Amino acid sequence: MRQTSFGIFFSVALSSVLAKTIMVCIAFKATKPGSSWRKLLEVRVSYYVVVICSFIQVKNCVIWLSVSPPYQEFDHHSYPGKIIIQCNEGSDIWFYSMLGYLGFLAAVSLVLAFMVRTLPDTFNEAKYITFSMLVFCSVWISMIPAYLSTRGKNMVAVEIFAILSSSAGILACIFFPKCYILIMKPELNCRNQLVK
Repeated sequence: MRQTSFGIFFSVALSSVLAKTIMVCIAFKATKPGSSWRKLLEVRVSYYVVVICSFIQVKNCVIWLSVSPPYQEFDHHSYPGKIIIQCNEGSDIWFYSMLGYLGFLAAVSLVLAFMVRTLPDTFNEAKYITFSMLVFCSVWISMIPAYLSTRGKNMVAVEIFAILSSSAGILACIFFPKCYILIMKPELNCRNQLVK
């Protein structure tokens, strides 16, 4: 359940970032008079994006668990004289499709945020989303060779490092600028400043 729960939880997180990015895109397209994009400026659009993207990952993980579930494996070769009991992911195809779907969500968020990063700055969070997705993608791209080259209990450590560092990157890049304004520069958090 370790791999599938990781895939589902991260797909919810990445689809939330994707929904936020889509709402930023829609908000700036809806500013034109008579725009048909105004109909999409509802909270339901974000909910639909999160539910649909997460459901796809849940479906992939359910198929993975039903077709080729992970099983207990005894490793006699990594450490001579010791037997290590580890979890074999089962089907490598489903494991990498789960990771690939997460990469797809991150890449779509990165591309969308990159496209709208130059829009007016007052309400635009696309710069922060772009940088957070860049951090996320670079952590996971560098994790792949490290994960494939390690064996035994070190694989879990590589996975945990990638999960923690990419999560910290997303949180730091998206929320620290907001916290900075709220705590250090509260005078910037007023209606007059936003309108200006």
